[in-house]
Amino acid sequence: MEVLASSSLSPIFTKHNTTNPNFSIQVKLFVSQPSKILKASSFRYPQTPRRSNAKPGLVFVCNRCFCLLDRNDLRKFSGKIMMKASVSFRKNVSVALVRLVSVLLVSSISVVTTADSPSWGLSEENLLFLEAWRTIDRAYIDKTFNGQSWFRYRESALRNEPMNNREETYMAIKKMIATLDDPFTRFLEPGKFQSLRSGTQGAVTGVGLSIGYPAASDGSPSGLVVISAAPGGPANRAGVSPGDFILGIDNTTTETLTIYDAAQMLQGPEGSTVELAIRSGPETRLLSLTRERVSVNPVKSRLCELPGSGSYSPKIGYIKLTTFNQNASGAVKEAIETLRGNNVNAFVLDLRDNSGGSFPEGIEIAKFWLDKGVIVYICDSRGVRDIYDTDGSNAIATSEPLAVLVNKGTASASEILAGALKDNKRALVYGEPTYGKGKIQSVFQLSDGSGLAVTVARYETPAHTDIDKVGVTPDHPLPKSFPKDEEAFCGCLKDPTAACYLNQGLLFSR
Repeated sequence: MEVLASSSLSPIFTKHNTTNPNFSIQVKLFVSQPSKILKASSFRYPQTPRRSNAKPGLVFVCNRCFCLLDRNDLRKFSGKIMMKASVSFRKNVSVALVRLVSVLLVSSISVVTTADSPSWGLSEENLLFLEAWRTIDRAYIDKTFNGQSWFRYRESALRNEPMNNREETYMAIKKMIATLDDPFTRFLEPGKFQSLRSGTQGAVTGVGLSIGYPAASDGSPSGLVVISAAPGGPANRAGVSPGDFILGIDNTTTETLTIYDAAQMLQGPEGSTVELAIRSGPETRLLSLTRERVSVNPVKSRLCELPGSGSYSPKIGYIKLTTFNQNASGAVKEAIETLRGNNVNAFVLDLRDNSGGSFPEGIEIAKFWLDKGVIVYICDSRGVRDIYDTDGSNAIATSEPLAVLVNKGTASASEILAGALKDNKRALVYGEPTYGKGKIQSVFQLSDGSGLAVTVARYETPAHTDIDKVGVTPDHPLPKSFPKDEEAFCGCLKDPTAACYLNQGLLFSR
């Protein structure tokens, strides 16, 4: 049996004490069973002849040196070493320590103990920074942290970054996050954190836009892209459409803005105005929009009765889901049950211009339509980390034919839902490729009321398709003039002469 001990020497600094440095020596024992220990003959003892019969004893490790003591040496020094005890060094170093240092072969140990030595105590600002660092350390998807030593960054920041007040601490946290090169992981000051929370709770004061980063392609203007415009909101009434580019907000270019800074600028007091530079195709327009409280009612539904033969008239239940806020699953469930109560023959779920929202709400809505199966795989840098599936216990509409409508404004949780219904062969998907946001963020509140949105995972559809920057590919296109409102939807199924006509028989046929 071999007994290994590691010793650590850590100076304890006190103010204005340059002549009496205190030291703490800790010796920790670890017991192991190695297959073979190095021979004692491999080591030389200072001022001690080699013993051919020496037996392995205690190995000391200190900085970059080590030595092996045999049992006789251990007997000599057993009274001089105290485990996990503090030994105070005065001006005259004790003889016992001199003998220990000589045995350890320590060439030099230098400790700086000037009156200007920094205090090792952490300030309140340091602790807030460490809280943010620890949150990212535990939750972030990329455990290489963009190819850097995350622990080394922490130590460097605590030494070098000014954190004398809250503003400087926030700047240090933002600088730390910037090293990850992840636009979706960001710091939220208390006001922005509250705005984000209110946005998922059903209402927000702004112009009704969901925005994102444009896909990298030649010819695309720099700035931000409109993912969706809330129906009836200020931007929608002004003619802003998905795919338009936002070039400027209140005379500030969007080239260097994050989507979260831009979202903060778009929001504001009810009745105030915001100036937008919008590019639609080759045309650039300047719009002055008045902010208003946009109540996000996530669901609109409609019963469409179509012409039939004899007494039979097919009934289509149309459900438009505009966002995944905390009311979404309850509203969808109510719409399904109401339409089923009217004996619908099939459903159309419209996810166009739905930019996502609450991930759990998307999972719950998928369970309404599936009797069993995987909904989504959650993956990190090591592969599949978690599986969300359903056993059918929450299903309420599994038998009726289902069509799902998507477009380039369909993003995030909407893509999870569309991908789950498509890959489980529960629905046919119509429209155009979706936005392609395959990353999942979780929001964490810090102790001072600020917060972090952290990329915690990526997801794959049940067919193990990674849709990040690619999107969900539809089964069939929609007519270009196909309307986005529930009122006009029914007309496109009824009138064969309409440009938007879609044969309801083909709509649900594979």
